[in-house]
Amino acid sequence: MYSDSSRPAPAESFGIVAIASSAGGITALSKVLGGLPADLPVPVLVVQHLDPRHETILAEVLGRRAKLPVRLAESGEQTEPGVVYIAPPNYHLLVGPEGVLSLSSSELVHFVRPSADLLFESVAGAYGPRAIACVLTGSGSDGSMGVSAVKSRGGTVLVQDPEEAEFKGMPQAAVRTGAVDFVLPLDEIADVIRSLVEVRKS
Repeated sequence: MYSDSSRPAPAESFGIVAIASSAGGITALSKVLGGLPADLPVPVLVVQHLDPRHETILAEVLGRRAKLPVRLAESGEQTEPGVVYIAPPNYHLLVGPEGVLSLSSSELVHFVRPSADLLFESVAGAYGPRAIACVLTGSGSDGSMGVSAVKSRGGTVLVQDPEEAEFKGMPQAAVRTGAVDFVLPLDEIADVIRSLVEVRKS
């Protein structure tokens, strides 16, 4: 479904996809990442709220379901097209203008670290209209300020349909901003991401 704010994509190619999820997110991320092609021409950054007290095997779990390589992000790392970077537990994930990642242990945002808002805001600042932000299932409102930032810089925002999300909080909060271009069933999100990056690069 297109929102009223949808507009034709400009000619400049997309440079990055940022995805955020919380409760119910591993299943949703598996579906989205599993639907993206191995030759995706942009990097993918992921914030999934995780228990900070434990090591995570999220990259390994998602990597078994994705055609793309999936790994935990490292500070100072240069992003590469077709690679998925996961925010490590208890670190905010940020990206700079040249696609260089940074990790921060600064204060919690909306009681969480990593924060979707901080990731999306950094993506908006670094990539402007070349950014795609996507909010999946999760409780709370993390990501809503960030999607507004992405939209204000000319980027494109996708949200899982709250009515079918396992946890509606994050998708509903994002939709309420009025900054959303697409509200989609989970099964359609990967196809829309793929079509956006492929249409704009051609």
